[in-house]
Amino acid sequence: MTYNFNNEGLPFLPGSSFREAPDHLSSEFHLTHQDIADLTYGPSDQKPLKDFIPAHVSLDKKVLRYFAYFMEDILDSPEADYCVRPVVIYYYLVDDSMCIFEPRVHNSGRQQGQRVKRQRFPKNEHGEYYKWNDLNLSMDLDVYGVKYRITQCDAFTREFMESEGILVNEPEPMPQDPDGKHREKPQPSQSAPSKPDKLYQFLNMDGKVLRFFALFDDGGETRSVKIHYYLADDTVEIINAHEPNSSRDPFPALLHRLKLPKQIKKENFPSCVMEVSDEDVEYVSPKDFQLGKAINLLGRNFLLYDCDGFTKEYYQKNHPDMDMKSVEIPKKSDVLQDRKKEVPPYNGFGSLEDSLQNCLYLTPKPPKMNPLQRMEKQNEVLRYSARLESQNPEDEGRRFTLLYHLSDDMISIFEKSSSLCFLGGKFLKKTRVPKPGSTVENPQYYSPADFAIGATVEVFSHCFVLTDADRYVLKYLESNWDQIPSQTLDSVRQKLSVGTANQQPADHTDLAEPCQ
Repeated sequence: MTYNFNNEGLPFLPGSSFREAPDHLSSEFHLTHQDIADLTYGPSDQKPLKDFIPAHVSLDKKVLRYFAYFMEDILDSPEADYCVRPVVIYYYLVDDSMCIFEPRVHNSGRQQGQRVKRQRFPKNEHGEYYKWNDLNLSMDLDVYGVKYRITQCDAFTREFMESEGILVNEPEPMPQDPDGKHREKPQPSQSAPSKPDKLYQFLNMDGKVLRFFALFDDGGETRSVKIHYYLADDTVEIINAHEPNSSRDPFPALLHRLKLPKQIKKENFPSCVMEVSDEDVEYVSPKDFQLGKAINLLGRNFLLYDCDGFTKEYYQKNHPDMDMKSVEIPKKSDVLQDRKKEVPPYNGFGSLEDSLQNCLYLTPKPPKMNPLQRMEKQNEVLRYSARLESQNPEDEGRRFTLLYHLSDDMISIFEKSSSLCFLGGKFLKKTRVPKPGSTVENPQYYSPADFAIGATVEVFSHCFVLTDADRYVLKYLESNWDQIPSQTLDSVRQKLSVGTANQQPADHTDLAEPCQ
């Protein structure tokens, strides 16, 4: 076998010579022994690659927590020269930021909480910042001129540092605070009985108030009040409990907050002294408030009939011998019912509900409606044709369309224009129409059961006689036959079947769309 080398113009070097096979051997094409799938996808025994998780996802919400303290000098204190203030250092791995928080101690007299907000703490003057591998136990952390001694860390922090190959130092105990030790020292006992500590009472009872509900006689009228007893300083406050629209004094305070004396202890107290001390005056205390009994406050007797839950718990814990049971009084509904009896009669202006609300409240409340009814029957209307029954001969030819809105049980009336110089238009806007003889206490309104063909509907002293109805009225009445009298349903059927029997449609020209 010979090959022709085509090396014209090229040097005879490896990679620069090409050989051509003879023409009779150019049909030989052998296959490679390597698998094509391995070339394309790699060997089948190759292990799958692990999913790549970026650092901001894997380190999110992972925080290292260290417990540390710093010392602060105390000036002009004979008991201690410095104090030890514990802090917690948080290191956020997601962005290498840190913050320092001092736990709050109640009534410590120090500004505690967040000392240094979250940020990257500078390590030196060369622009370097602290990293997680720079932190360890039993070391000092210098942050903006304050040295924090790290003493302990939590379990997650220790596990993370050991997994990264860092040897965690042994923890240190928190040094004892000389200032706190002095505060915890018990006070020297005194042989003579000490006076009540007003500061201790204020700090432990601040914000705790006993609330009583009472009645008192105000010139022949019984009025309800709220009595507040402040345990922080033994002061008493009396607040009026006015009923809505009672036309009482708008200022609620009947007695401003002050200490109420009961009586002077010494009978031979000199009258020339203008001021008295607390030792000479006995003030009202929680033991004087007993439910079911009257208490005299500044010459007025107040009958205590109830108190709130906190007050009952206080008496069960501190005064278990006192029985704090509520006393029954007239209900507010009974009082409201007595006020309704004094409501003046309906004058014909507005609806009955509006007139009643104006008599009961200074700001009238809208009548309550059924939201489900308004949603389900929003566009459902019963239409009737009617004529006006009047003694005036001019009203003989007037025709009206009466609409009953099922969504809110209101009635609207529209007058049709005619050739008798009646322009037509809105006669009555949507409103609830009461039946004749309805009272303000027990109003009765028209419903589809009252609209029989030929019936008279009295609308605010105007009488309308129903003459016709549309097909939807019959459909609605038949679907609610158990709520409709048979007389009303038969009258509508008889009226609508007249046109059907004569092979003519019923006359509904009066039921055209009303003028809006």
